[in-house]
Amino acid sequence: MDNLSSISENKKEFKTPAMKISVVFHASENLLPNDETFNQFENIAKDERFFHHVAAMSDVHPKKGRKAPTGTVVASENFIFPQINDTAPNCGMRFLKTDLNENNTSPEEINELFNELVKVVPTKKFKGTTIPYPMSIDIARNGIIPLKKYFETRTKNEIENSYEGGNFFRNEIPTTREIMDVIPKLFLKIAQYRLGILGAAGNHFLDLMKITEIKDEQTAQKFGIYPGQYIILMHTGSGLIGQYVSYMYTPKIKEHKSQELMLKLGIKTFDSQLKKVYQNLYQKIKSYENLKDFFGYEEESLEGRMMIKAHRAVANFGFANRLILTDQIDQALEKVFGRQVDLDLLYDAPHLSIEKENHFGKNVWIHRNGSVRANGPEKMKGHPIFGTTGEPVFIPSSMTTPAYIGVGTDENESTFFSAPHGTGRRKISRIDTPKDKKELFKKVESTNVKLYNAASKGVIFQDSAYYKDVEEVISGMTENKIIKVVAKMQPVAALMY
Repeated sequence: MDNLSSISENKKEFKTPAMKISVVFHASENLLPNDETFNQFENIAKDERFFHHVAAMSDVHPKKGRKAPTGTVVASENFIFPQINDTAPNCGMRFLKTDLNENNTSPEEINELFNELVKVVPTKKFKGTTIPYPMSIDIARNGIIPLKKYFETRTKNEIENSYEGGNFFRNEIPTTREIMDVIPKLFLKIAQYRLGILGAAGNHFLDLMKITEIKDEQTAQKFGIYPGQYIILMHTGSGLIGQYVSYMYTPKIKEHKSQELMLKLGIKTFDSQLKKVYQNLYQKIKSYENLKDFFGYEEESLEGRMMIKAHRAVANFGFANRLILTDQIDQALEKVFGRQVDLDLLYDAPHLSIEKENHFGKNVWIHRNGSVRANGPEKMKGHPIFGTTGEPVFIPSSMTTPAYIGVGTDENESTFFSAPHGTGRRKISRIDTPKDKKELFKKVESTNVKLYNAASKGVIFQDSAYYKDVEEVISGMTENKIIKVVAKMQPVAALMY
């Protein structure tokens, strides 16, 4: 391709004469995306407000209705860009260790467990687990700490091993009034009923996996993982509140009539002291929807401070959703095994976030869209485990192919200390794609994996034929020093919509 040069086998640089900064692809030739993605990157990199370079992960690919590709990291010194990220703050993954293993757990028990999980872990449902309205505000302000106390969940290290302690505000806790000034009460009311739902979007999943191979014995021991152990990997989002609030602050054509209706109702009933400020902002957003350039908030503007506060508040519901789902899993495990199965959180990490960080000598806003933070030990100082190992990174592939767990390194500045959140979709799917769900189930069973729920027609697009090769992805990540591989895992059972 023109304007693409090779830095190494697994790193390429893309820059056209129109681009102000380059795009660095952390991928081999075979894993590069399609032309649509290159066009989107050229459009991003024309903008002088972006900083240094754009980092593209090996799982980079376009997503319908989005102006920026998934698997992207974009930095800016003074601006926040909501259109860079998908409209689901803190869509993320949670890795749970268990005391189940291949020696103390039978296939019949796993089947019984997942039949129970289908009942108690909804994928597509209007109403999930109800919480009191004051708790909804408390989550927005304080993350998962109040929710853990409310449900008295039994998962070990649930606060300590969540990204930033499960609260995007960290120690700068906003008041209730500050939350109400940036989020309509209606959306917080809806959030009362929308937790504990896995989600029907794309490849949200709940997988039981078996550790099959340890690559780094020392780190594995610190993490408490071993060959034959069963772990649970969960991928889900922040629910409707994340989407609704994102649409409030993001120029984007609404995908569903219900979204448009709820947005109008929310804004109409918005009881904010800053309502006039928002009304002016809303007019700007409406006029921006079809423009090619990117809508940006100056970080010190009142509108910018409103946007980032709203973003952090609703991102906390991603942690909350995964906490309640874990509690549902905990109860199902006890019912099936007749005892309390030990659950221990290794890590809960977002792959949709906007954070202020220091890179290349500057404090910049890092927009991670379908990518995770992957700090090395130096940047994780202060954490009792990750300060010696680096930040955990999970790389799942499809429902039947191996997954990996690794840790971030101190030599990964090229990606702004980030990593992909999976393998990503192929440019062109392989010829062995299943034609329907019947073929899909047959193919999955032939790999000794069992698929549960699978209510949607679109579940066939989660087949391995649609995904990039995980071994090639991991090889490139290792060469680029994005991660150090800790262990390999194999799916055993998968639940998704």
